[in-house]
Amino acid sequence: MLYWFFVKLIGPFARRRLSPSVSGLENIPARGGAIIASNHLAVIDDGLLPLVSPRMIHFMGKSEYFTGKGFKGAFKKWWFTSVGVFPVDRSGGSKSLGALETARHILESGELFGIHPEGTRSPDGRLYRGHTGVARLAFETGMPIVPAALVGTRELQKPGKILPSKGKTKVRFGQPIAVPKIPEDQLTHEQIRSLTNRMMKSIADLSGQEYVDIYAQIAKKDMAARESQGQQQSESKPTQDR
Repeated sequence: MLYWFFVKLIGPFARRRLSPSVSGLENIPARGGAIIASNHLAVIDDGLLPLVSPRMIHFMGKSEYFTGKGFKGAFKKWWFTSVGVFPVDRSGGSKSLGALETARHILESGELFGIHPEGTRSPDGRLYRGHTGVARLAFETGMPIVPAALVGTRELQKPGKILPSKGKTKVRFGQPIAVPKIPEDQLTHEQIRSLTNRMMKSIADLSGQEYVDIYAQIAKKDMAARESQGQQQSESKPTQDR
């Protein structure tokens, strides 16, 4: 109930601020589980999708949101839990399995699960290679994937900015991708990667973003390394007498 309370309470302010236009709402199933898979450009993305969706969308949130100390930490945990966010340990491996189990339970309970297949915000506005966890989850549950595209959020909320500027955004939901239910031990890497690529192509078509076939996390590290190298070279240049 708190989810809809916050949507109704904050929604009018957010709509005036972000002026979202939405298309393809008919592609969100009226009932039953489905995966909403979208691009990720800004922090406000996870607020914009629920703002325009007729159904509640559950999201993962990094575990740090749920483990803070003191009043601030307790408030964060209460807030994210209240609005349907559940924790995930992003270090991967066995530590992330609990979040996937929660996502599976949400889907099999007939609810919507929202996720960004890139795994992190785009470092430069382009669309990056999708991680295969979404496809694996879809196959194991037999739930459809609804590709979604967010447009304009990065322009309103640049990296590091807390409050977004006032402007216009767009949310586009594409045709659902039907996925057959296949037991985990019968899935192949080719099936999983093929579905992942199909999903990312649908998101790219909806968003109009340039697609880059590497993981965003790798791109971020490369950008940081180049920036650091550039700073070192600049600092090592001898000063010139004038």
